[in-house]
Amino acid sequence: MWIFDSETLEFLAVNDAAIRRYGWSHDEFLAMTADKVHPAADAAIFMEFHRDAASDVSPPNWRHITKSGDILAVHEAWQQITFNERPAVLVTAMNRGKEGQAEGENRGLARLLDLASDAIIACNLDREILFWNKGAEKIYGWTSQEALGKTAHELLGMEGDTVLKCMSGLLAKDAWTGEMQHTRKDGRKATVNSRWSLTRDEATGEPESVLLINSDTTETKQLESRYLRMQRLESIGSLASGIAHDLNNILSPIMMAAGILRASPLSAGDLNMLSIIEGGAERGADIVKQILTFARGVVGERVLLQPKHLVTEMTKVMRQTFPKNINITTNLPNDLWMLTGDATQIHQVLLNLCVNARDAMSEKGGSLRLACENIEVDEHFARTNPGLQLGPHVCISVSDTGVGIPPEMLGKIFDPFFTTKSQDKGTGLGLATVIGIVKSHQGVLGVQSEVGVGTTFRVFLPANVEAKDSEVKKEETGELRGNGELVLVVDDEAAIREAIVSTLEANGYRCFTAEDGTDALALYFERREIGIIITDLHMGIMDGISLTRSLRKLNPDAKVIVSSGHVDAEKRVILGSLGVSIILEKPYTAEKLLRSMRSLLGNGA
Repeated sequence: MWIFDSETLEFLAVNDAAIRRYGWSHDEFLAMTADKVHPAADAAIFMEFHRDAASDVSPPNWRHITKSGDILAVHEAWQQITFNERPAVLVTAMNRGKEGQAEGENRGLARLLDLASDAIIACNLDREILFWNKGAEKIYGWTSQEALGKTAHELLGMEGDTVLKCMSGLLAKDAWTGEMQHTRKDGRKATVNSRWSLTRDEATGEPESVLLINSDTTETKQLESRYLRMQRLESIGSLASGIAHDLNNILSPIMMAAGILRASPLSAGDLNMLSIIEGGAERGADIVKQILTFARGVVGERVLLQPKHLVTEMTKVMRQTFPKNINITTNLPNDLWMLTGDATQIHQVLLNLCVNARDAMSEKGGSLRLACENIEVDEHFARTNPGLQLGPHVCISVSDTGVGIPPEMLGKIFDPFFTTKSQDKGTGLGLATVIGIVKSHQGVLGVQSEVGVGTTFRVFLPANVEAKDSEVKKEETGELRGNGELVLVVDDEAAIREAIVSTLEANGYRCFTAEDGTDALALYFERREIGIIITDLHMGIMDGISLTRSLRKLNPDAKVIVSSGHVDAEKRVILGSLGVSIILEKPYTAEKLLRSMRSLLGNGA
């Protein structure tokens, strides 16, 4: 018996019987290739068979040559196996002039088969296990003593219909190959590539036994599943980007038009309806941002925010949508510190944690508590909470009285695609998204859980102690009107151009418009007195980046504002290198547009 590499033909292992019969030493065998045991006249036939032979089909009778030059008439049996992580062929060469093999040679064969990483199992026609190698022990967990004499399909948890299908194919063609699901000793499922071969009596041709060679492909299948999920997420990301661009172009003129109408004399009823329109448009914009954050990891706008307002909003949503058997409470101090962050992303963190808490209490209900507190992180607290920086933090906690998380799973819950929920309820991406957002805010996420008692997640985020709610309000005051400055508005969406022009002209600016970058460049070349250019980033003919580059060549000091519904990190870097300091993310309000204008004109940037 020997094993050779199916690609290079190098001998990988050989038993003592072959060494004695063929005359080469163990080291001499391992320095040879499998074709060298054939006479020169037969080597070409061997190479052609090896190249064309189907998996697990035994070759015809051969002539072998020994080291001394003797010619042997043999019959070979081939099996495709994996040996030391290499694709290989296991060859049994039987002298056609002898009956059977010595008991010592059988022991040598067993030792050789134990070197294979595949599970090699021999059964009689009643499928009772006669041989069980070390590879089978490693894959399935049962020792040889535990497996011998057991019925293979019962031990491995094979379904009856599957076994009948395998046996019918085996009896018809003497071989069967396919993928199967087996059960390990510990109850876990194993996916294997199983190859069955039928051995027959040489004299009568009657079936004698069945040889199974099973390769464990469980990990490979899991990797394939994760890869397919990642591909789906990439597709979702591409789709989300396109949808976001279209939706933001729809929402932008609505939000700007609402700002224009608010400056007009309106009745109380009209103002109420206008507030509803503005609220709906802003909520739609937030949803688009959440989709982009999940699918593409978009870096949102970081602003000063009060976390208790987000918790209050989240609480309202939960009380309207969560089951009535879940009691929702909050603890929000009046003197809670401010944060600098993306409100949409923090809202997404709260949403994911609260949904997980709800699912943990889905059967019997329970209590869900949201709390915020100010924490001054000192050296002692930082040592007990790895990753925390010294200084003031706001801690947002989400606690439930659900089923809890087993200790052995706590280290895995933040891994992408790991989930304890059923496939139709969980993707394994919620907590991975949460920890990604928290880390992007220089924060830390902690968890404490006890099975049967409940779970508490704590989000620690750096606080801005000096900032107050009143400071946010102060930013909303001030003079935003223009002084007759000329503005060039560039966008391929007519509704957006009209909304921007109406907003600016109603507030003291004069405007020109262009549908794309080439028209804008020609217009700017004629009217150098234009003070600011507001351009969309994504346009069919000359996009915003190309237009900005060209404007810089005409006037290095040209003031440019870029607007877009989706700006990735790479484009932000490019725009920054071109001197663009203001990027308006669609959809934006009339006030935000005017404030950006005033900021750019005032800074002289």
